[in-house]
Amino acid sequence: MSHGVNASEVAELEAPSTPANPEHGLPENFGEGMLGKLLFWIAVSFSTFQIVTAFGIPLDRPILAGLSLITIIGGVFVLWAAWLIFSRMRGNDVVDGALALLALAVTYGLVLKFPGGLPSQVVRALHVGFLCLVAGAMLANHRARSPVTYALGWVIGLIGFGIGLYHWALYDELVIRAGEVTPADLVVGISAIAVLFYLVWRVMGPALPIVAGLFLAYCLFGNYLPAPFDHRGYSLDQVIEHMSFGTEGLYATPTLVSATYIFLFILFGAFLERAGMIQLFTDVAMGAFGSAKGGPAKVSVFSSALMGTISGSGVANVVSTGQFTIPLMKRYGYRPEFAGGVEATASMGGQIMPPVMGAVAFIMAETIDVPYVEVVKAAIIPAILYYASAFLAVHLEAGKSGLRGLAKHELPSAMKALKEKWHLILPLAVLVYLLFSGYTPLFAGSIGLALTVVLILAGSMALGILNQTVRVIFWIGLGLIAAALLRFDITLVLALVAVLVLVSIFIRGGPETLQACRDALADGARQALPVGLACAVVGIVIGTMTLTGIGTIFGNWVVSIGRDSLILSLVLTMFVSLILGMGIPTIPNYIITSSLAAPALLTLDVPLIVSHMFVFYFGIMADLTPPVALAAFAAAPIAKASGFRIGFSALRIALPGFVIPYMAVYDPALMMQQAGGLEGWAFWLKVAYMVVKAGLAVLLWGAASVGYFRTTMYWWERVIAVAAAGTLVLALPITDEIGFGLAAIVIGYHLWRSRGTGAAAPAAQR
Repeated sequence: MSHGVNASEVAELEAPSTPANPEHGLPENFGEGMLGKLLFWIAVSFSTFQIVTAFGIPLDRPILAGLSLITIIGGVFVLWAAWLIFSRMRGNDVVDGALALLALAVTYGLVLKFPGGLPSQVVRALHVGFLCLVAGAMLANHRARSPVTYALGWVIGLIGFGIGLYHWALYDELVIRAGEVTPADLVVGISAIAVLFYLVWRVMGPALPIVAGLFLAYCLFGNYLPAPFDHRGYSLDQVIEHMSFGTEGLYATPTLVSATYIFLFILFGAFLERAGMIQLFTDVAMGAFGSAKGGPAKVSVFSSALMGTISGSGVANVVSTGQFTIPLMKRYGYRPEFAGGVEATASMGGQIMPPVMGAVAFIMAETIDVPYVEVVKAAIIPAILYYASAFLAVHLEAGKSGLRGLAKHELPSAMKALKEKWHLILPLAVLVYLLFSGYTPLFAGSIGLALTVVLILAGSMALGILNQTVRVIFWIGLGLIAAALLRFDITLVLALVAVLVLVSIFIRGGPETLQACRDALADGARQALPVGLACAVVGIVIGTMTLTGIGTIFGNWVVSIGRDSLILSLVLTMFVSLILGMGIPTIPNYIITSSLAAPALLTLDVPLIVSHMFVFYFGIMADLTPPVALAAFAAAPIAKASGFRIGFSALRIALPGFVIPYMAVYDPALMMQQAGGLEGWAFWLKVAYMVVKAGLAVLLWGAASVGYFRTTMYWWERVIAVAAAGTLVLALPITDEIGFGLAAIVIGYHLWRSRGTGAAAPAAQR
């Protein structure tokens, strides 16, 4: 059957239906009234601080007539304040401008102390401080039920920000007396842990604080446990110094990555969304696959894969593309739980979809000290296979249910969409080029963000150019100027942004465009809350590992199992990831499990990146695994179906993807990792062979799971298909031959049986 969807219905389907972000349960705004406006500008100030520190430009370097950038910016603030005073004297309302000046002046003051570049420790501490302030104020503005709880939220947020200021103000002193804890340090350190535990509990639920609290308790009381789980014992001073100061606890590598790469790429995605990238992806996906069998579901898979290239958050992917695709699938004829499961499965894959992937990819690259491009290289084939399995599942389900495609005249043109908005792809293309050319993710993200802002600002200018030829010349000229400036210094690209900002003030539509950029800055700060807070709290787990050595105990246990059976070690690691993922997000899940299990897998001769990707992969799968499947519950209010049912449906759709990490462990060529001494063409032949073998296994798993291939499968065909897929996964002598043989038998017989008919098998024979 087929269901048409007209233009008015599409517009209705695109209307948002979820009032809050499922990752933190808070509305996508900053609240009402004066404090709502203040929080908005605090978020803008937060993003501004992160951009300044991420770009790493020395603000004290003379750039114009002997004046440094910090001096010029200070002059701008003075002129701004004078203008506000003048406007107020004329009777104008200057509240919004005064709040903006106040918030941005705080960032200016923070940078002013270290104009040559803020130390990494200060950046981490202030990053966490800003997160606490925004989170506490968001809780106050949206969840307070009385003046007391309203004030409490702001006070806790300000305490968290004050802790960051403590590190900022006493940085030199703290470095000199590292290892010594004063009474003031002890109060600040305990307060930092308490504030973060409270905010994470209120924002993200109790699971992560409970897990981190258990590790913290182990530091303090683990010496009372029996061997081999005991340790030598640590005083409160030692634990607080280790956790709240230095770079081993709250401010460990995850916080560093959150304060640099992750925040920058969140902003990158926020600006691209404001520029219309989601609409471009949706139009391309609709035009390319809307008319195919099971078209709307294929649109969901493809658009979510595209969205994954700019957004590493699976839940954000669900609530953005899912607003359109889930209702469309339901209208087309798919069951609500299946529609939600398709979107959840496709969206979570965004975290392993290059080039941006998820925040975990940046943490992984930093943790194992490899170039980010190596992580991308390891992820690309599994990501393609993952989406191929999801694509296959919806195709087979459509065939089983008799669902056809939408009429082509009802669909947008993919080519027209690309022709009109091709320029939006340029920042992403530049980002990919820089990443694969060996530049750091921080530099690539900075350039990508700057170019996105250039495109947004220049886009409003281009609207005023009516002549198509002149418009093309404008875009080409702007591109050449940006490329030429980039060859010299990123500072010159930022200068181009500044020029475009000034021009935008005076052109038609320019002020509205500047407001969109400002709103994107605020959105980025809000979207960073769950990631940043999780990175800070999970630092306690890392700190416990380095202080007590508990990771070695668990690792030795996994190794002792793996000596007898590697598959048991892998299954154990998988279940640890899935169980942890039922309560905590992907980032802390990966950090905890990789700290415990990945070193053990490395000892069992699993390559470094493969062992970490194995953990990463099942951390993602945990968000699809009931009873606590965050992506499924994010899709539930859109699909208007049970989150549990959506979770089980997503699990069935993603089931073929579960075999991919196991295959990569037994043959790392699937992740393009060298193994067995193969080089050159022999290595690439091995990679091609693994892709074919894994693709066939995914096909067999998918067909057996749905119970349909060309027609409905007999029960014994499904059993043979599962057996064939299983033997292809195993890396034992002649299992490949058995797997290919069984696959040939079941596929060959099925095609022969269904030739020329396509009819379903009799129910009695299924």
